[in-house]
Amino acid sequence: MKVILQQDVKGLGKKGEIVNASDGYARNFLIPKKMAVQASDSNVHEVQQQKQAQAKRKAEELEKAEALKERLEKLTVSIQTKAGEGGRLFGSVTNKEIAEALQKQHKIKMDKRKINIANSIKDIGETSVEVKVYPNVSASMKVKVQAE
Repeated sequence: MKVILQQDVKGLGKKGEIVNASDGYARNFLIPKKMAVQASDSNVHEVQQQKQAQAKRKAEELEKAEALKERLEKLTVSIQTKAGEGGRLFGSVTNKEIAEALQKQHKIKMDKRKINIANSIKDIGETSVEVKVYPNVSASMKVKVQAE
């Protein structure tokens, strides 16, 4: 019996897939537990429309992420902090500080976990940090550290 899975089923398939299950398994387990519905023409058509809508949504999100990437690559975030002799900072600049400065200066809200600092920033000057905007879309943003 062909069924459309409503959720992931171990050993059978993922949500939204049309799979062939044995009649007893489908009738006695999958359908009563609302894990699957019978693959009628209307149900198959509905699943196809949902997949198209999801693909369109993902394409729009990717387009927005690309635009944000372009914007971030042009920006420079300035952070002022206490420094000692020779331009060495007391401590280091964290991704939380960068996210807060980005919010204050450019009105872009970014999760601190998406900001990746390769080497900790412990000196005054300009450094490049990676910002993960979307899966497989990363931007390189400049951070300028100044002494107070």
